[in-house]
Amino acid sequence: MSKSSLEQEESNTVSTNVPKTMRAAVYRGVNDVRVETVPVPEIGAGEVLVKIDTCGICGTDLKKIHTGSHDAPRIFGHEMAGTIVKTGEGVAGFSVGDRVMAYHHIPCGECYYCRKHTFAQCETYKKVGCTAGFAPSGGGFAEYIRVMDWIVRRGLVKIPDAIPFEQAAFLEPVNTCYKAVQLLGLQPDETVLVIGQGPIGILLAALAHRTGAKVLTSDLYAERHAVAAKFGLEHPLDARGDVVAAAKAATEGRGADVALLAVGGNALIKTAMDAVRPGGRVMLFAATQHGEAPFDPAAVCMDEKTLMGSYSASVAIQDEVTRMVFDGYRTGFDLTQLISHRFSLEDAVQAIDLASHPQADSLKIVIQPGR
Repeated sequence: MSKSSLEQEESNTVSTNVPKTMRAAVYRGVNDVRVETVPVPEIGAGEVLVKIDTCGICGTDLKKIHTGSHDAPRIFGHEMAGTIVKTGEGVAGFSVGDRVMAYHHIPCGECYYCRKHTFAQCETYKKVGCTAGFAPSGGGFAEYIRVMDWIVRRGLVKIPDAIPFEQAAFLEPVNTCYKAVQLLGLQPDETVLVIGQGPIGILLAALAHRTGAKVLTSDLYAERHAVAAKFGLEHPLDARGDVVAAAKAATEGRGADVALLAVGGNALIKTAMDAVRPGGRVMLFAATQHGEAPFDPAAVCMDEKTLMGSYSASVAIQDEVTRMVFDGYRTGFDLTQLISHRFSLEDAVQAIDLASHPQADSLKIVIQPGR
């Protein structure tokens, strides 16, 4: 290669010293994740390479690992934040050294579903735009990820210096929860029952609480109610009791205006339907596995109860969520309080096992390749 050609190539790509290989938690089959050495992904024009600091473990990651819904090998993880260490030709607005969070799904903005703001059904949205190698699957359970060009343009968010990576890693899950809360159109005089107080359940409850609605939280563990209380959630219910009766007792016998189901058990759909008043709404948030679930159709028809769902993030609220998460860090919305366990990348298998078998004292589990 001539000197002028070499200089041109170097001017098109800016980087720090990046190794050729890295460590990653690689999915090799059902219930089979191994920490291995793999190549650091190459980037192309319009793309960036991000060194991961923190990546949360999401329930959808666990579902894929335990059900075999995706072929192997893959590197999962999508609740991630880190630092740009390399930029490709044509990247505008981002530089090496920028602290960033990357959404792994971004819609086209032009198709029928995008025009209807049903972004999760857009074919471009369904493509994953971040990878640590193999089939693109997020890649946050690795030291480095490649962020593809359409994500760089619309789904890469700069993190202010005063905001920790751990807080920024919550941007995507907060977006998904806020989308669901917005769809419900909550009013200040309404009562919301949130069933399940894992990290997602607490997020849903906290966001519902911010609308001025009264929020009842149901869970098996007092330890989780204690964390929820830090977000202003003051009406805990013991899930081992009669949650339906408790919801009615709190609402002059009517039932809650809304029930948000933050856990995936189909049997709880009936509980949620029974707990809401005539004309109330039931939001399924964690029902991500296909199957069949019985419910009383007359409750929908004659009692005018609405059964609805919400899935994944919305680009339409991305800027609002960014402000909420960043501005909220020091004003009562410190999401790092939801992190119960932090694991190194070398201990990723142990982290996934704990996340798969929640305990009374476990909430958000994060893997931190950058620590």
